Amino acid sequence: MKNTQSKSPFAAFTLIELLVVIAIIGILAGL
Repeated sequence: MKNTQSKSPFAAFTLIELLVVIAIIGILAGL
């Protein structure tokens, strides 16, 4: 149970980080 609870917020954080990385790559590609 503890593993599932720890995975829930981690998965959401990874999604946000992925979007940030994509945005940075897009800005770098644009420049």
